[in-house]
Amino acid sequence: MAAQIKTSAGAVARIAFIASDVVVSVQPSLDVGSEFTGELRALAAANVASVVGKAAPEVVPARQTADPLLSVFEPLRSGKLVSVTTTSAILLHSIPHLYKLAQYPVVLHVSLHPAGHPDYSVITSIRQSGFTFLQSETLQETQDIALTAHALALKSGKGVVHFFDSAVADRFPPIAVESAELVQQIIDQDAARRFRVSQPTPPTQYADSGRRATLAVPASQEPQASTSAPAAPQAEQPAVPAPSVESSVGSSVRGSSVDSAPSASSATTVDALVARPVTSADILAFATQIWETLRATTGRHYSAFEYAGPKTATSALFLFGADSAMFRAELESAVELEQYAGVGLIIARLYRPWIGAELSAALPTTVTRLAVLEQIRRKTTKWGPLLLDVLASVRGGVGSGPTVVGYQLGLVQQETVKQALRGIFQNLASESPLQNLAIGSSGSESQLAHDIVPDVEQPKLENAYTKVLNQLFGERLRIANQLGKSTAGVSSGIAASPEFGFGSLLARAERRKKFVAEVAAAAKSSDFVTAVPAQWLAKWTLVAEDVDKANALAPEVIARLSTDGSALASKLLASKDLFYAESKWLIGSDAWAYDLGNSGVHQVLASGEKVRMLIIDSTPYSETKPIDPARRKKDIGLYAMNFGNAYVASTAVYSSYTQLLHALIEADKFDGPAVVLAYLPYHAEADSALAVLQETKKAVDAGYWPLYRWNPSVDETKEERFALESSRIRKELEDFLRRDNYLTQVVRRHPEFATNLSGSYGTEVREQQKRKGKDAYAKLLEGLAGAPLTILFASDNGNGENLAKRLANRGKARGLKTMFMAMDDYPLEDLNAEENVVFITSTAGQGEFPQNGRNTWEAVRNSTDLDLATVNFAVFGLGDSHYWPRKQDRIYYNKPAKDLHNRLVTLGGKPLTEVGLGDDQDPDTYQTGYSEWEPQLWRALGVDNVEGLADEPPPITNEDIKIESNYLRGTIVEGLLDPTTAAISAADQQLTKFHGTYMQDDRDVRDQRKAAGLEPAYSFMIRCRLPGGVATPKQWVQMDDIAKTLGNGTMKLTTRQTFQFHGVVKGKLRPAMQAINRALMTTIAACGDVNRNVMCSSLPENAGLHRQVQAVAQRISDHLLPSTSAYHEIWLSDDKDFGKKTQVAGDAVVDHEPLYGPTYLPRKFKITIAVPPHNDTDVYAHDIGLIAIKDAEGNLEGFNVLAGGGMGVTHNNKKTYPQIGRMLGYVPAAETHIACEKIMLVQRDHGDRKNRKHARLKYTIDDMGVDVFRGKVEELWGTKFAPERDFKFESNIDTFGWVRDEDGLNHFTMFIENGRVEDTPDFQMMAGLRELAQVHDGEFRLTGNQHLIVSNVSDAKLPAIKEVLAKYKLDNTAFSGLRLSSSACVAFPTCGLAMAESERYLPVLISKLEGALEDAGLRRDSIVMRMTGCPNGCARPWLAEAAFVGKAFGAYNMYLGGGYHGQRLNKLYRASIKEEEIVEIMTGLIGRYAREREEGERFGDFLIRAGVIQKTTEGRDFHEGTAEDDDEE
Repeated sequence: MAAQIKTSAGAVARIAFIASDVVVSVQPSLDVGSEFTGELRALAAANVASVVGKAAPEVVPARQTADPLLSVFEPLRSGKLVSVTTTSAILLHSIPHLYKLAQYPVVLHVSLHPAGHPDYSVITSIRQSGFTFLQSETLQETQDIALTAHALALKSGKGVVHFFDSAVADRFPPIAVESAELVQQIIDQDAARRFRVSQPTPPTQYADSGRRATLAVPASQEPQASTSAPAAPQAEQPAVPAPSVESSVGSSVRGSSVDSAPSASSATTVDALVARPVTSADILAFATQIWETLRATTGRHYSAFEYAGPKTATSALFLFGADSAMFRAELESAVELEQYAGVGLIIARLYRPWIGAELSAALPTTVTRLAVLEQIRRKTTKWGPLLLDVLASVRGGVGSGPTVVGYQLGLVQQETVKQALRGIFQNLASESPLQNLAIGSSGSESQLAHDIVPDVEQPKLENAYTKVLNQLFGERLRIANQLGKSTAGVSSGIAASPEFGFGSLLARAERRKKFVAEVAAAAKSSDFVTAVPAQWLAKWTLVAEDVDKANALAPEVIARLSTDGSALASKLLASKDLFYAESKWLIGSDAWAYDLGNSGVHQVLASGEKVRMLIIDSTPYSETKPIDPARRKKDIGLYAMNFGNAYVASTAVYSSYTQLLHALIEADKFDGPAVVLAYLPYHAEADSALAVLQETKKAVDAGYWPLYRWNPSVDETKEERFALESSRIRKELEDFLRRDNYLTQVVRRHPEFATNLSGSYGTEVREQQKRKGKDAYAKLLEGLAGAPLTILFASDNGNGENLAKRLANRGKARGLKTMFMAMDDYPLEDLNAEENVVFITSTAGQGEFPQNGRNTWEAVRNSTDLDLATVNFAVFGLGDSHYWPRKQDRIYYNKPAKDLHNRLVTLGGKPLTEVGLGDDQDPDTYQTGYSEWEPQLWRALGVDNVEGLADEPPPITNEDIKIESNYLRGTIVEGLLDPTTAAISAADQQLTKFHGTYMQDDRDVRDQRKAAGLEPAYSFMIRCRLPGGVATPKQWVQMDDIAKTLGNGTMKLTTRQTFQFHGVVKGKLRPAMQAINRALMTTIAACGDVNRNVMCSSLPENAGLHRQVQAVAQRISDHLLPSTSAYHEIWLSDDKDFGKKTQVAGDAVVDHEPLYGPTYLPRKFKITIAVPPHNDTDVYAHDIGLIAIKDAEGNLEGFNVLAGGGMGVTHNNKKTYPQIGRMLGYVPAAETHIACEKIMLVQRDHGDRKNRKHARLKYTIDDMGVDVFRGKVEELWGTKFAPERDFKFESNIDTFGWVRDEDGLNHFTMFIENGRVEDTPDFQMMAGLRELAQVHDGEFRLTGNQHLIVSNVSDAKLPAIKEVLAKYKLDNTAFSGLRLSSSACVAFPTCGLAMAESERYLPVLISKLEGALEDAGLRRDSIVMRMTGCPNGCARPWLAEAAFVGKAFGAYNMYLGGGYHGQRLNKLYRASIKEEEIVEIMTGLIGRYAREREEGERFGDFLIRAGVIQKTTEGRDFHEGTAEDDDEE
């Protein structure tokens, strides 16, 4: 059965799609589609090709409230054919654009609203815009006229508006899809080609470009042509004779614009061509030709005016609106006695241009009375526009022509059409018919307003900013155009417009001025019952314009008036909200940025009123057009700054919340207009906060959206007017600052600014940099003999780069002129000139190229002109054949290397070797395959038998770095002082870990920075050393200050019970370290190959025991601290002593490590204490786990000692595994620190220092055996472990809420999801905790599950603490048991090891599972779920009942069966699965658990009993019996 069209919107959308290069789909919102959206999406998904473009067109969604026709200009500028699908709601607001677009072949398909009874005044209001207007009514007509519209636009070069009522058209039966042959006949593809190749004057949003649609015709047919209408180019536009109007127009060739160049020569033409404007006659002739083609092919007839009825009719009905088929049917079925029997009906198919002669020709000459029905519901003139058109056409002179009577047509339905017609013709037949008689029912004024501007809703994402406004200004906030508020008689669409809001604010300001005058008069009145109100009113009058003072007095004034009881008091109280000095705001969109001179921005600035504008820009940075340097939009901030009288700020809530608060507060206090630009980029309104965050970071980092504040009212001698709060600004803003002499101030305040400006030079400069680098390298090689060898690498983790470097060194030793660099740093246009090229690439993600090779690969893959016939090449790949264990995923193994090799062969390259494949599963990992491949390469190059090759130095290892570091000094000082980079050297990156800091970069913006020619956005993570996780309130405030002033504005509470800061740039590292030291904390040994932060149970319900175990944790920590003075020299010394060795006790330099020695430990070392029954620190997961044993009185007696736990694993490397601690025995509390020391020393001396993947204590014990290891410890200690004592764990999660200890003190455990402490518009956690710390006099305890305990709260302080907790919603623990039991590491964007999201994604995943928990009745049940971005195990996932470990972006390995008490490892259940599969599996398991579990049975235990997963007894069987074994082929 042939495909059918069932709706008019579907028919129109299909024609628009196949006849355009770009379809702008105007929608209510990005989430809510229009009536056209479904068909457009289906066509795009099916990749249906456009007739004019031979490829599927681009569908561009545009919000109807965001000036959607602006989206048409950019593709037009690129020579693309554009159509628009929209409702009539946008037309009136788009009038300024319509006049410009009318001179281009743009087609607007307009569905009139409200459907079924639309208002045609929208069409008549824009009839003079220069567009051609076509009307359709039936379903078949919508398809035919839509096709006509596109053909007519191409032929005439002018815009066409095709309008229809979808409710009427959709009543007709389905129709067949248009035939491809018909479309080919109707659409003039030559005209489409000419439009593309022409270079029309670029359309502009700000002024008329001067373009006019023209036709090129022979000069002999255009006697009026003058030199002002130059001929079109003859090469493109051959002249053809045309004896008549129709044939002349039909054969003439349309020019592109009035400025078409004259022909260079007339030798090749019969007659010279001249360009003339397109006329109404031309459009009619074109339309007639198109309709004739339609008639000849389909039999369907169309004309400019279509008459139906008797040829001898004396009365006729001209209908503009409603359902003409309904009227026609009634007229045709009228009995002879009816007044309207024998009446004809006429409609306008071609409404503009209005061809009066065609109307006269269509009407029978016998017609003496003509009724004109206009469905125009918003009447603005006495006579309807259609009535005037008809009168001008049929009345040739005074008293001539038929009598014409106009009617206002309302809603007429099938049951009322007979009555309507009787009323029409009864009036028409009278001697003095009434004009403008209303026929049918009509809507209310509010309904009319709704029809013009439909109700709109604010996108939910944009609530972020309105929430902040509400939090800051509370009751005195007045958003004049806030969506959702009630405005009598005005639709929400109009009430939400900034223009309406500005008017209401002006009225409000005037009302308050009058109110202040009334209050001033009342203060002098004696009409009050007592004198008290007058006194308070007098006080208030004096400060009425002072925001703070007026608002402070307002409650008192209102209170006094409320108790007075007089009539005057009641009158004033009727307007009591005016006692407050309101914070008046308008909320607008970036649509204001397109025509600032006519926008609300200009009006507010010009008024000088104290009005604040919050302008939300939602355009994602990734969607901006790099070819459009003007960014289409004007810079509102720059416009306002140039205006000179306004406060201006550029903010982004997902970049700097603190800066947003600062800006809003300053804007509120500024005495004059204020503009706050608010960035909130999203592709669709359903975008997650994570997606918005990533887009925001890209824009801010690239300088597309700089963060700044501009306050022209400040005293420049005391403070700068301009405060830059992001590292880069765009050029327009830079120019403004330079012009106003502020740039030097910014550079002086931000020394890094000048360097950052160099990042905006563009692609050409970067390419020149690449070339200069390559040419300079080539010069160095000119004096060398031997063949050239270029080695290009792509590497994420450094293995590929190291291999390339080693290959280059070996090539030099063989006499080759070698050069090596990253693939993306190489100028690809030189590739075909190379003689020998080697590519070495790792494998990233799902068979993708690493980041520094992707651009090169894309260019090579897509190149059509790269000829490598003279190039010899070789490719070596690094991969893991088991990384994607499922058979269908095996294609990802070394896919980049294989694809590159095959592509180079296709481009004509000559392979020197077969593609080399390094496999991490081989005995020596990728080295096994490499050792076979490299000799083949030398053999192919003829340098395999070179004698006298020197021995290669062994690769530098971490052990070499440590021993050469001079007790952890290295060149850290020199690196910190280097201003040319934000990074430090690779060796120093290893050493700074010992000092408590890691170098990282923001991976969200890595690609953008590389594309901009910038180094990665390097910063540092700092981790504190905080034994037992105990901090004072003062320390909390100090940590808060560090996070906000020196970090990224957030804190992380880690799984090791300490504070962690991110985003600390190199220049702030020392100040941050010093600030931490002033808080009586340190960071030394928080990371690195030393004993790290010692953990202990938080134990809120047992104060005495907690003090005892905390003291042991502190003692162990202090005892095992490194002794080097390098930490003090580098971080804590004064600037004048920076880097100088510390002198202790005279001249003795502290350079000795009695415990660690110069090489410290083979790997990290972790110790924790757990107090049964709480295993809240995962005691089995650490190198040393101490299980506290109490005596009969409940005091600490000693510890059972576990050793050899550890979490780090490498995916698919079965030689690596997680392990649980093995029992060594019992030690008394007083000896615990000594026992820990001896265990650590055995690891120091026997741990594997050659293979860091085998260097943890767990492998040392497994290699030696528990008994042998215990013996070595006891031998070194001189004491034997006692037999272990009995203990029992019941849980390893935190207990939330309030508890009371034996000392009568109170403790509250609050939920902090994944340990991230930050402020968001929805949750002011950071501010709340700071306020809490300022009233709290106890302590804070950080838990091993990333939560926080407010400890030691006295009963006297309890009300104040509870008040703050409630105020900031910090007392909310009513979350699902799954969420309360979850934990995640940081992962993206800062962790360099992350393969997938973790902290930012786990909350999202849990939200998707909570529905299944609710359905199963398990919402309150605790299931331990953890997630990490890589297999290194920072969140200890291997002990969770359900765990997800990142494998690639968006893909995770799923592990099940861990012990609820943290005592058992889990096991792999599924590999490399994505969200949909995760949710499906977990939903099924949750339901099964709810149905089949036994009493008290935990989720992990159930999965093992039910046979879902095998039990893991210890680490060495972690890889055995997995539910998804590798499928060996």
